Amino acid sequence: MYGYMRNITLGLVLTFSCALVAHSRQSLYPIESKFRTKTMAASPAHCFAAHRVGKIELGVSNNGSMGQGYALSTTDCFTGETAPSCEYPAGSNTNYMFGTAFWIGAIVGRDTLVSVGADGWSVGVGEFYPDEPPFGNMIHRSIIDPDSPEFEGAVSEDDFIARYTDTITDGVPNDYFGRPHRPLNIEVTQRSYAWSYSYAEDFVLFDYSIKNIGMQRLEKVYMGIYVDGDVGFNCYNDENSCAQDDVCGFVRAIPSPSGCGFIDTVNIAWIADNDGDLNRGAEIQPVPCVTGARIVRTPADRSPSDTLNISFNWWIGNASVSRDFGPRQRNHNRDFRTGGTGTPEGDVNKYWVLSNGEFDYDQVFTASIQPTDTLWSYPPPDNSPAWSSGMDTRYLLSFGPFDINPGQTLPISFAYVGGEGFHTVEGNASNLPDNPHAYYRNLNFTDLGLNATWASWVYDNPGVDTDNDGDSGKVRYCYLDSAVSKIDTITQSPLITDTTWEYTSVDTVFYEGDGVPDFRGASPPPAPVFWLEPGLGYIKVRFNGLRSETAKDVFSRKQDFEGFRIYCGRDSRAASFSVVASYDIDDYNKYVFNPNRSGSSAWELRDVPFTRQELVCLYGSSCDDPNFDPLNYTVNNPLRLPGFSDSLFYFEAQDYNASEFGVLTGIVKRFPDAPYPSSLIPDSALPEELTDDGYLKYFEYEFTISDLLSTVDYWVNVTAFDYGSPESGLPSLETSVSLGAKSAYPINVPPDDPSVELNVYVYPNPYRIDDDYRGRGFEGRTEDYRPNDRVRAINFANLPPRCTIRIYTVDGDLVRQIDHNVSASDPKYTHDSWDMITRNTQLVVSGLYFWSVETPDGRTQIGKLVVIM
Repeated sequence: MYGYMRNITLGLVLTFSCALVAHSRQSLYPIESKFRTKTMAASPAHCFAAHRVGKIELGVSNNGSMGQGYALSTTDCFTGETAPSCEYPAGSNTNYMFGTAFWIGAIVGRDTLVSVGADGWSVGVGEFYPDEPPFGNMIHRSIIDPDSPEFEGAVSEDDFIARYTDTITDGVPNDYFGRPHRPLNIEVTQRSYAWSYSYAEDFVLFDYSIKNIGMQRLEKVYMGIYVDGDVGFNCYNDENSCAQDDVCGFVRAIPSPSGCGFIDTVNIAWIADNDGDLNRGAEIQPVPCVTGARIVRTPADRSPSDTLNISFNWWIGNASVSRDFGPRQRNHNRDFRTGGTGTPEGDVNKYWVLSNGEFDYDQVFTASIQPTDTLWSYPPPDNSPAWSSGMDTRYLLSFGPFDINPGQTLPISFAYVGGEGFHTVEGNASNLPDNPHAYYRNLNFTDLGLNATWASWVYDNPGVDTDNDGDSGKVRYCYLDSAVSKIDTITQSPLITDTTWEYTSVDTVFYEGDGVPDFRGASPPPAPVFWLEPGLGYIKVRFNGLRSETAKDVFSRKQDFEGFRIYCGRDSRAASFSVVASYDIDDYNKYVFNPNRSGSSAWELRDVPFTRQELVCLYGSSCDDPNFDPLNYTVNNPLRLPGFSDSLFYFEAQDYNASEFGVLTGIVKRFPDAPYPSSLIPDSALPEELTDDGYLKYFEYEFTISDLLSTVDYWVNVTAFDYGSPESGLPSLETSVSLGAKSAYPINVPPDDPSVELNVYVYPNPYRIDDDYRGRGFEGRTEDYRPNDRVRAINFANLPPRCTIRIYTVDGDLVRQIDHNVSASDPKYTHDSWDMITRNTQLVVSGLYFWSVETPDGRTQIGKLVVIM
């Protein structure tokens, strides 16, 4: 099913599995040509930012591109940090994208025009630009904090909104053939959304509005997503290692997560490393994931989308004309006038690829195409084995045609999705080029397909009538049980009968929405506000759960709060955190017996959890019955209601029911006697109901993490979780373990009196290079890509909020100066570190050094430190 995929139509969602990326590779043009410089009258408000809330970290720009490859800067314009191309899973330093760009082409009058975010090769070809500031500034929104100004109008936990046009021509170089850029006169509004929820953490949704701002009708419009992968580990340090072994292809369908033998059409264009680097050794980490593209919405005036002309074209870009190759159908004998058959240059060639309706075979089958093939042109036999085995591959997934009248706006939405576990078999690439079918048997598309399905469901919720027109989407019927209702005899000799079956149990499953975008799904309650208060050997965690306990789920509109968890770890990666305390409501799931089902499926979860008190009132002798215990009724000993022989129930605790503060959980209420407030709005509450800093006392909690090393930086987070969604089969959802985490050193904090200061100390002292601080986890915990001499650190503790640290040689020469200026509200303000690099950017040498710490008012502490290299 993965090989010769031709004449396929899309019901469309773009899917990808991702990570960071390199900035160069063997190219058709010099490396420096991949990055443009330009001059124009006004400076566009270029911005590159990163979605970081989920497993997939993805860079987006306001110039029609994604990833670092075609961005003008790799610095996040909101945070000032380096933003990734596409890192997946987050923190792995594995890269799944060089760059991705939006392409759109049309016939305008008698001309064929194409505008692109980037074309991958030509000098300076990036034809979308934002307006000048502030009109062209990218906007960030988030639903995480309802009190934040970013909350207003937010759709997801991480929204970026950008607007750009193709109308700027000044400074845009001529194309390969010397033709100047001719704009379509379109304005693109790009909205991208990301979540941290378990079912949505592997994708980013993009929603585009394409507006014709010109005076001419755009006819036969085709849109496309151009993708260049360059999949590999730590691509920044070895620029060419990631590009030359990529493979791509297309998957039409996967088994449905709904079960019942259903098959879901997902139509995923994908790109991955050819073997996942599963056996490259410790220095090269594996890249076992996959990237893919799946469109979830096309312009509404051409519904259904299966009437569209869909194209999937891939090609190998190469400096050598003989190796610049792309598959061609025999009836598509087009001359690009570049010498190669792969890279399309110029508007006319780009438009031809956008609109050719061709559905290329998967790359690994290139060497299998024979001279006698009636559909495909014979690939050059000298190079086809190399192309089949993996090269610097890119693809274009496109669709159309549409017409856009002046002033008209058309939508397109797609998902960028990660899929884990794609490569699981070491040495699978040895099946290439000769045995591609065996190669495919060792690939796992399950997670990619599941995440792509969830992306389409979040875009358009199945079973939800968004516009209240009576249509809730497409339905499947799963027949669970049946019985013979009658048998008719057709003939006696030979005996032929006609048996009629009656289905006695049928499940209705919505698998597509109503066609109206939702861009939402079930969500956990918002995480609580929390603070860290360190002391010697401990960190006290204070948090306020007002918004967690009172918020309604944006999807179900129910207050579904279940509990809190406190996590602690040695760094900010999700895998580093462990639960140190939890609290959850004393509640239970009620399972109801359905006699029309069989086996374990006969027990159905139909309702949200019941509290113990609710169950006592429902099924005990009275609401004060002390003997009713829900856990006495199990699947083997269900509760039977008197007089209702078929009414059987059993109960399970929703979580651990650690609901007694200070008894079943170490979490305690800071104000255990505080009554429920008169108002949930702090500004309207009574003064006695508020803490000194203005929070409602009733929702105040604390927990102390003890027995900690004072020399270690600990990361802490407090999450909130719900009870899930029984009606949709979703498990309990929890806020991100890593998002919003804070760190502190468990050391004494000076009292509020500024005249009191603690004695500064330095550690490790002496610093010994043979002590393997990195291997023991004291250095470079999240910086695997950096060499040892770039993660070393000597720490200074008990610092005042503002001071200057100086390190000297024994001769009095200044080695390094560190200006320490941290707000006293930061739990880490008493700490700083020296990276053991001199002020001349050299690595320090062995020896005895003096240090001094001086405050602005002239108070000074001095000491010695020893470095043994």
